[in-house]
Amino acid sequence: MEYNKKIRRKFNITGQCNPKFHYMVMLEERLHEIRERYVEQGSYFVINRGRQYGKTTTLRALEEYLTEEYLVISMDFQEISTEEYKDEFMFAAAFMRKFTEALEEGEASEEEKRPLINFLKKAEHNQLSDMFHVLGNICKMSVKPVVLMIDEVDNASNNQVFIDFLAQLRARYLKRDKIPTFHSVILAGVYNIKNLKLKLRPESEHQYNSPWNIAADYDIKMNFSSGQIASMLEEYETDYHTGMNIQEIAEQIYQYTSGYPVLVSSICKYMDEKITGSDNFENRQQVWTKRGVEEAVKRILVESTPLFESMVRHLDSYPEMKKMFQTILFQGSEFTYNPYAKEISLACMFGYAVNKDGKVQIANRIFETCLYNYFYSEEELSNAMVRMAKRDKSYFIHDDRLDMDTVMEKFVEYFHDIYGQNDARFVEDNGRKLFLLYLRPIINGAGNYYVEARTRNERRTDIIVDYRGEQFIIELKIWHGNEYNEKGKKQLADYLDCYHKDKGYLLSFNFNKSKEIGVKEIRIGNKTIVEAVV
Repeated sequence: MEYNKKIRRKFNITGQCNPKFHYMVMLEERLHEIRERYVEQGSYFVINRGRQYGKTTTLRALEEYLTEEYLVISMDFQEISTEEYKDEFMFAAAFMRKFTEALEEGEASEEEKRPLINFLKKAEHNQLSDMFHVLGNICKMSVKPVVLMIDEVDNASNNQVFIDFLAQLRARYLKRDKIPTFHSVILAGVYNIKNLKLKLRPESEHQYNSPWNIAADYDIKMNFSSGQIASMLEEYETDYHTGMNIQEIAEQIYQYTSGYPVLVSSICKYMDEKITGSDNFENRQQVWTKRGVEEAVKRILVESTPLFESMVRHLDSYPEMKKMFQTILFQGSEFTYNPYAKEISLACMFGYAVNKDGKVQIANRIFETCLYNYFYSEEELSNAMVRMAKRDKSYFIHDDRLDMDTVMEKFVEYFHDIYGQNDARFVEDNGRKLFLLYLRPIINGAGNYYVEARTRNERRTDIIVDYRGEQFIIELKIWHGNEYNEKGKKQLADYLDCYHKDKGYLLSFNFNKSKEIGVKEIRIGNKTIVEAVV
């Protein structure tokens, strides 16, 4: 009896995506660009992106996309054990075994691959040189150009035998007008193997050399646009008829994620599977709203996920990168993008930062908030402001609404009592950090916050707080004279228009000895601004 029950598609955040089982962004445009710009040109290249960035999904889709014109061998170095990288004999045996399996399981027709499989089963390949001789014969015998794809090359990158493997690929690439070899080679992983500390020679000045300097630069975007997110949501809406404003929800998801694939899918998965039926979200119609997106983000940020765990490990392993992020977040400092600076190269390679108009910028709001939370967690237990905020949390919440006026008043009071005797340098370096430390336990569990990257600098930081569907705009400024302060109030009033708000908050860290500490309400045009001065 034929089983015809329709499969319920889901949003996927583990492993490769399959359109039969998952809602996903369609990849045809990306696949066409890879084929046209790289494969057809016979390029050897590396797709190196952060964890869970869609590399494996792209490779699997590309294998099927190229099958008509190419013989594609798709391998995964995760399937070769650490012991098999011990020497070239073990590696050659393991590689050829997985190569043969990939050929057998691949998309090529039986007529195309059977002669090649029979040849492989008889061929001897004790050393790397033997192995590449056999692979050359495969390329010569194949009726189609051969494309080799290897996923998870990170697993091999610290092994000398892998370096030798790359060197052999490079040598045959350089002689490809004379000897048969792969038409194109595609490697995928987090690390850019052109820049790894590969031990070609013992001298430290050579530690960054790599035999993979033949690789073409891969610059195709793999993050999703808001339009691509919308196309995925359209498929979901066709199935569930939630009545969502697709463009609005797609844009909001993009604003939080900047299109980082697993974060996009995570938000959608939480909304689809975990929020529906919870408090204030009885059905899908209530979930697929801007408030539902905010709830999903809030829940994601308190979960322990592989992506966030990797981030914490990397921060602990690379203190220069950690210090750079702290300086960006808490002091508003800017770093000029320099791919040769280790901390910048690492941050961008892992996907935590991007080059934005020549400046280093944290890749998305979720990563930024995750970093804030991580850095704050190191200080929460010992910080007096946090203790005050926790103790008095009930003062700030009335009828499930956040009383931001009282939040500002109490911050001024606590800050003056605890830090009033510190010098200007301390306040300038730590003021904004202390405010967010204070704010976090007040909104924790019911709200989110993020820092608006376009306004963050050494003088100004804008914080957007979402609490149970209500939004608050808070500008944090370092005092630089009355003229600058008045200009800041006008900027905040204009900024409130962007968020369709009539009321905003201005927190000034003032080093003037004659300053008037306290909170007052002022009017700028038709806007109300609560100004707090410490």
